[in-house]
Amino acid sequence: MSFGGLGGFNCRPFILGLFDTYPIGAQLRIGMDSSFWIGNFGGLQDGVATLTNAQLFSNVGNPIDGLRPVVRIPLRQITFVSQ
Repeated sequence: MSFGGLGGFNCRPFILGLFDTYPIGAQLRIGMDSSFWIGNFGGLQDGVATLTNAQLFSNVGNPIDGLRPVVRIPLRQITFVSQ
């Protein structure tokens, strides 16, 4: 697997490593610049992390939007991953 051009995206190898220990279906928080998603891990494909039954929150913890069945987050936008 080439980390430099995964699915046409330039992403840092450590971003992919953040997902190594999480099984499919694990509830995760995936952070971006000014917000984070909470949802169930659906996998990685073509430079994108997928969450199911996910909700977007501001960095202070307030919900921004309602529950979404599927969310696709480009790996290049991810700043943190936690369970």
